[in-house]
Amino acid sequence: SWRSQRRDAPLLNTYRSLMDARGRPAIILHKLSPNSSGGVDNGDRLVVDLSPLRFPDEFESVERALRERISTEFGVESQVSEFAEEDSTSEIEDDIEILGNDRNEDDWETRPIYQISPYVLSWEVSRHQGKQIGKFLGQLFDNVEEKATKSKKPKGVRPGKGRRHGGYGIG
Repeated sequence: SWRSQRRDAPLLNTYRSLMDARGRPAIILHKLSPNSSGGVDNGDRLVVDLSPLRFPDEFESVERALRERISTEFGVESQVSEFAEEDSTSEIEDDIEILGNDRNEDDWETRPIYQISPYVLSWEVSRHQGKQIGKFLGQLFDNVEEKATKSKKPKGVRPGKGRRHGGYGIG
């Protein structure tokens, strides 16, 4: 089911699909104001989407453990978790008949991530705290990207130019 609230977020949807493919929760820092480079009164929102784990029975235990760990390590209290269920009122209800409103275990195993409701935990944090907690959670869930190796291409070679076309300063 395509949702209007995620319509304008293709990067967020792509990242959520990547985390689904890896089987890891999506960790996102939403920058709420452009001037919140620190300070107490400027805040951002750190969001952890547990739905890519695809274990809905374990979400509450993972949520409790995360909230406790973040609270003790960083002293930040979280907001209420959001489990976005399907809305009973839909813009396209007239066009599509919804068969079976209940979510069963097969849905979590077989459906694509964009058809599964997100299970979101969020914290209101400063930018600095958000980056620290995000790095901590990235290491905790093994979401840290591998560093790319340096190119073995010689220095000073313009893109698309080889020795034959004078790319190495010859000719």
